[in-house]
Amino acid sequence: MRLAFLYRGPKLALLLTRNFSEGNVPKALRSLKSKSTKTNIQYYVDSCRVRAVAGNGGDGCISFLSAWCKDRAGPDGGDGGHGGHVIFQATHSKKSLNHCNTVIQAKPGDKGSSKDCNGKNAQHVVVQVPLGTIIKDSAGRVVGDLQEEGMMFVAARGGAGGRGNKFFLTSTEQAPMIAEHGAEGESLQYTLEVRSMAHVGLIGFPNAGKSTLLRAVSRARPTVAPYPFTTLRPHIGMVPYDDYEQVAIADLPGLIPGSHKNYGLGIQFLQHAERCKGLIFLLDGSDDPSEQYDILSYELSQYSKTLAERPKCIVINKIDLPEARLNYNEMRKSMQVIGISAKTGLNLAEFLTVIRKMYDSDVQ
Repeated sequence: MRLAFLYRGPKLALLLTRNFSEGNVPKALRSLKSKSTKTNIQYYVDSCRVRAVAGNGGDGCISFLSAWCKDRAGPDGGDGGHGGHVIFQATHSKKSLNHCNTVIQAKPGDKGSSKDCNGKNAQHVVVQVPLGTIIKDSAGRVVGDLQEEGMMFVAARGGAGGRGNKFFLTSTEQAPMIAEHGAEGESLQYTLEVRSMAHVGLIGFPNAGKSTLLRAVSRARPTVAPYPFTTLRPHIGMVPYDDYEQVAIADLPGLIPGSHKNYGLGIQFLQHAERCKGLIFLLDGSDDPSEQYDILSYELSQYSKTLAERPKCIVINKIDLPEARLNYNEMRKSMQVIGISAKTGLNLAEFLTVIRKMYDSDVQ
C-alpha cells in the first residue's frame, strides 16, 4: 500500500511518498532549509555542574493595632512569606543542558506587615531538563533519575516564613514584642548528566572526518579544519526520515591510544560515547583502517565492557582517494564494512540506511 502526503507552504510544495510494504527501510530526507549563517556555534552540553540556591523566608512583623475606637487593640503583625524552591522537571521538549545556568537562584519570600497581612510566597523556579537526566550530589551519589515525562526533583527547598508577633499572643502575654526571622533556603551543588545523549555516536581518530560527515548528513555545523582535535565538545545533528522519525547523531571528540588512561581528552570522550545507544567506528581509509579499528576496540573494552558490546558499525571514510579505496577493498574481505566519502557524498545513502536499521533494532 502506498500513501502520499502533500505539504503546501508559501514557497514549498513537498510530496513525500511512503511505502508501507514489509521490509522497506525508510529513506533519509535531505533538509530543504539552509544552514545558519551565524558565527556563534551552539555546543551540545550533556553534563554540567550547577548550584541550586533556594529563597529565604520573609521575616515576621512586630506591629500593634491602634484604632480610633479602640486604643491598644493588640498585636497584628503578619507572618513572612515562604521562599521559592528550585526544582528540576523532566520534559521531552529539551534535548540538552545548554540552557542551565551555573547558579540557579529562587527569590525570597516577602516580609509580613501590619493589619494581619502575611508576606507573599515566592514563586518556585522550575528548570526543565531532558528525559533521562541523572542528578548527582556533591559526593557523587545519584539522588535523582528523571525518566518519565513531568517527573520532578526538588533540588533546594525554600526557607519557611517567620511568624509575626500575633502568633505569640497568649493569655498572659498580651503585648508580645517578638517575631521570627525567616528561615534560610538551602544552597546545594549538583552534577546533571544526560543519560542518553544521542542514538548514534561517531567515534574515531582525530581528523578521521567525523565533523565533515555530520555536516553532510544534517544541519549541524561543527568546526572542520586540517588539524587534530578540532572538536572539543560534542555536536548533535538530526537526520529526518520519510516516516517522520528523527535519528540523533553525535560528533564526539577524537580518540587516541591510551584514552582509557585519560590521555588526550581521555575519560571525558569515553563518557560521551557511553551515553550513545549505538556506535559508528569512522576510520580514515588513507591510514591503515585495520589498525585504527583494533585501537578503538581496545580502548572501549578497557574503559567499559558494556560499552564495547554496544551495537556498532564500521565505516571507512575518504574512499575517494586511491589509497583509501585499496584499503577499503582489502578490509571488506575479512569483515563487514561500509565505504563512504563524507567530502563528496559517496555512499551516504547506504550509510543512512544502516543508521536507521540500528535505530529500529534499538527501539524494538
